Amino acid sequence: MEQKGIKDTTNNKVEIVRLSTVNGRIPALICLVWLSLALLACGDQTVQPTASSGTTTAAATTQTATTAAATTSAVTTVAATTSAPTTSAVTTIAATNQAATTAPPTGAATTGAATTGAATTAAQATTAGAGVATTAAVADAPAPAGQVPPGFFQNPVLKSNFPDPHILLDNGTFYAYATNASGRNIQVASSTDLVNWELLPEAMPALPPWGKLVSGLIWAPEVIKIGPKYVLYYTGRDKTSNKQCVGVATSDAPQGKFKDSMTQPLVCQVEEGGTIDANIFSDGGKLYLYFKNDGNCCGQSTYLYVQELAPDGLSFVGDKPTRLIENDQQWEGRVVEAPTMFKHQGNYYLFFSGNDYAGLPYAVGYATCKSPLGPCQKAPENPILKTSLKNPPVIGPGHQTILQVGDQTWIIYHAWEVSNGLKTDRRLMWLDRIEWKDGKPVVIGPTTEPQPIPKVKP
Repeated sequence: MEQKGIKDTTNNKVEIVRLSTVNGRIPALICLVWLSLALLACGDQTVQPTASSGTTTAAATTQTATTAAATTSAVTTVAATTSAPTTSAVTTIAATNQAATTAPPTGAATTGAATTGAATTAAQATTAGAGVATTAAVADAPAPAGQVPPGFFQNPVLKSNFPDPHILLDNGTFYAYATNASGRNIQVASSTDLVNWELLPEAMPALPPWGKLVSGLIWAPEVIKIGPKYVLYYTGRDKTSNKQCVGVATSDAPQGKFKDSMTQPLVCQVEEGGTIDANIFSDGGKLYLYFKNDGNCCGQSTYLYVQELAPDGLSFVGDKPTRLIENDQQWEGRVVEAPTMFKHQGNYYLFFSGNDYAGLPYAVGYATCKSPLGPCQKAPENPILKTSLKNPPVIGPGHQTILQVGDQTWIIYHAWEVSNGLKTDRRLMWLDRIEWKDGKPVVIGPTTEPQPIPKVKP
């Protein structure tokens, strides 16, 4: 993800600057009203993500700017794309510098960076948690009693700041892991039905020897059980290179405490901006790790990579990862990220997210692959999950994980909270069905109305 939103300290008005699609299917309009009134004026419509400055962006900012973007608290307005077909949508107030409406700064933070006040050590947790508590009160109240029928649920399923969710099923319990927030480096929650969640204590209290002691930069955790151990892959700041890199930690229990004793990251593509968004995949007795180079931090292209892991998941097989896809489609803007490899009926599907994580264009697409190592071909119907401006709106759905539960396929993802007509700095966890039609995944969502709960038991 690229850019942190901006807090409007002058007024509470929302400006929807312009709505446009690649083919101009949504007419341009200007509204300066509360978001709730803007939604009524604009009617039901789904925003088609547009491209940003892409790989031609040359402006590279410092890592200090990246950190600052990652830790800034924001309650932003919802601004859509400008009319230029190569302009990225951004979230901004009208008084923001005009440059912010043409392309998000390339040095801004990527996946999970928008979370406020996350701690990197146990000593920092008390102070950092206070920053998050200021926004916790804006969560929407649960649906009134009787509104959701028995046997149904309504999104979001976790009304807590829980970005970049990943799900592990272990001994009948689902564990969800998320990017730093609420004074925790790595968040974890548990559920038996994917709908009702309990937040658990910190999953990884301490940073590794290679980690830089700075808050807000522990992102996108994923966990797999290998033998008796639980292995965690996550993104953190490397103190040597000052880049975001992927590390690996282990625990005896799925909820932690995880510990990374390595003296260096598992993978860090320093010359390509760093490495983020690890995804673990097991197939045919082999393990594969997918990840993204953090090129958008510094004006470079972004690619999704894969490399085989050793049987214990703690090191790689071979010397070089394989490139699978890059940000070369208009809807992706200058970013592809959050890879998720999934196998369905013998076929391989690489799901991923694209465009500015902080704005309306952020969305989910997929590619079909001939094997876990590729090659992969993007689907022409992308994106398959995107922003909806129906009432209530769903802003920036993405950083997905895919889960098979019996004969049902589910997509778990985050979307920005909208409270009192304003987009806050919290990303809540959502759950929707995927149906398979002629071998293609079709997301039934984002949904805001009640839908049947997952069939987690036979």
